[in-house]
Amino acid sequence: MTRVPFLSLDDLHERLRDEITRYFESFYDSGSFILGKGVGEFEEAYARFSGTRYCVGVANGFDAVYLALEALGIGEGAEVIVPSNTYIATWLAVSRTGAEVVPVEPDPRTFNIDPARIEEAVTSRTRAVLPVHLFGQACDIDAIAEVADRHSLFVVEDNAQAQGAECRGRPTGSLGRINATSFYPTKILGALGDAGAVTTDDSALADHVRVMRNYGSDKKNLNEVIGVNSRLDEIQGGILAIKLRHLGRWIEERRRTAEWYREDLEGVEGLTLPHTAPGIGHVYHLYVVRTRHRDRLQDHLADHGIETMIHYPVPPHLQRAYRGLGFGKGGFPIAEELAEISLSLPMFVGITREQVRTVTGRIAEFLECGEVETGEG
Repeated sequence: MTRVPFLSLDDLHERLRDEITRYFESFYDSGSFILGKGVGEFEEAYARFSGTRYCVGVANGFDAVYLALEALGIGEGAEVIVPSNTYIATWLAVSRTGAEVVPVEPDPRTFNIDPARIEEAVTSRTRAVLPVHLFGQACDIDAIAEVADRHSLFVVEDNAQAQGAECRGRPTGSLGRINATSFYPTKILGALGDAGAVTTDDSALADHVRVMRNYGSDKKNLNEVIGVNSRLDEIQGGILAIKLRHLGRWIEERRRTAEWYREDLEGVEGLTLPHTAPGIGHVYHLYVVRTRHRDRLQDHLADHGIETMIHYPVPPHLQRAYRGLGFGKGGFPIAEELAEISLSLPMFVGITREQVRTVTGRIAEFLECGEVETGEG
């Protein structure tokens, strides 16, 4: 049996072994472990990559979203429009500011927040829209910005899953007033631990986040505001700088893998493949298909040594943490349906054509050869 993992970093990290080992040695000998040269160099490089003037490294993606919102003065009494089908961390970061989440349903073809539905969710208390570039496909920020501009709202991108994607030629992470990203190890650009960043063209916002991440201090022993401890680790900054130099090639590998899936699975009855909107870029952090037979297909693949995952099985509004909002089952039917029929297939740098054929062959076997009708497999 040919086993196919859902994710493997082995090939990617083996390619970088010598570079990262050399960096470890220089880091160990440097004696500079917090907010040193490695972080500064990465911030400059990631700002250039993102097409922004500033990047501020922080401890993780959650803090990046929180600090971006906090820098805009968003807190108690405010509302922030969020996708109904994102990972719950996006909602939690809004809640941490004291603001209220206002969920809006996605376009079911792209999984991204539907710009046409945003306007009806705006109230006098709405301060910002927080689109998430889900699974690696950029949101239609132009359409979102039109609504935001009409109502004087901030746009804050959650770019945790789409580093390197573009919306009509402009990179994600540069399209909002201030934007957040995560470098969790499984991301398109992943650290060897938790890490995140905020990007912006606004010097005042960048300075505010820079102060906030370091206990509210710009100068040692002088604290300007009540801040937090959310500094990007020096060792992670250096590793991310190394990985960033290779990111373009890795994205092309992901796109090639997505094309392999499309070649093999296009036309398979009962399966919907990812849809990319015109003018929008996709970097395939995840390759997510949809089928009414999702659970049984997942079991079938597992029986044949193929790992898959569900992103995400329980929408945020149905999580116990948010039961106080009172939405309940049926509150956001598109998000709920996507949670029931979506399946993420193996996608990682280094996956082979043979491995993809193994996955697609088992999918076709299940959907086209009688297992659906008989319940076998």
